[in-house]
Amino acid sequence: MDTGDDLREHPPPMRFHDRASKPARGPMDILRWRFGKKDPRRPDHAALDAIRPRVVEGGLEALHAGPATACWIGHATWVFRLGGALVATDPILSRRIGGVVPRLVPPPFELPALDVVLVTHDHRDHMDLPTLAKLGPRPVYVTGLGNGDRLRKLGHPNIVELDWWQSTRVGELEITMVPARHWSMREPWSRNASLWGGFVVRGPEGAVYHAGDTASGDHFAEIGRRMKIDWAMLPIGGYDPRWFMESQHVDPDEAAAGFEALGARHFLAMHWGTFRLTDEPVGEPPARLRAWWKAKGLPDDRLWILDVGEARLLV
Repeated sequence: MDTGDDLREHPPPMRFHDRASKPARGPMDILRWRFGKKDPRRPDHAALDAIRPRVVEGGLEALHAGPATACWIGHATWVFRLGGALVATDPILSRRIGGVVPRLVPPPFELPALDVVLVTHDHRDHMDLPTLAKLGPRPVYVTGLGNGDRLRKLGHPNIVELDWWQSTRVGELEITMVPARHWSMREPWSRNASLWGGFVVRGPEGAVYHAGDTASGDHFAEIGRRMKIDWAMLPIGGYDPRWFMESQHVDPDEAAAGFEALGARHFLAMHWGTFRLTDEPVGEPPARLRAWWKAKGLPDDRLWILDVGEARLLV
């Protein structure tokens, strides 16, 4: 394992305010969102809100079969095999986020022994410490600058912290942290004290991009120019109300526009159906994405809206 840049010569800055999404949202915005006047609900809100992804079998067996494969575990958690290695992204198997927000759909299985774990940022639905503790010291944990200490406290010795556009190699994989329009905060006093982002994982079979959490922006086009993406794991939920969320989370149409800007071959939808974090009905994100896709006349086989536990070959 080695890094593309010597991180010892580039100590992490104390804060990342200069990279954070603008405008920033604060406590008064949260109060307005939670207790202020809501937009009228659409007539099909209740029907869409009753939708859940199914939990299916076969994903674990597919991951162990050998070929390059991706399996959606729920929310932003994927497990994929690339270059012979098993990689997990933002693993969260907990029944509640931070002990508070309940899980709507159970995980399909306990995660297998992993080679690499990617953690995009420190928000509790992406850096779930109970799950990370269970994964043990075997994997290489790759995350943004300033996040390593939390993982070391779990007893994990193999940690790589990256800045945007820095890379590390694990076996046949090259892992690069890439920009996202978001922010970080684990406690009220740690806002933007650690870096957030996405990851591009390149193996012999091609390149997987996991966006983490992000708003829309020109970073999608830049990532596409630099990295040549095959499979883009993009968030489609967590976007309503727009006045509050648009600076930190894409909606389905913006995610689809980001996919176009990336020039990726396949869209792998995530960040929906697992937890209720925002105001849109649970089943609205995939419905909107399918409508956008159909209006554009894109081939159905390039859009992967998987069920929990469903696996597909990365070909």
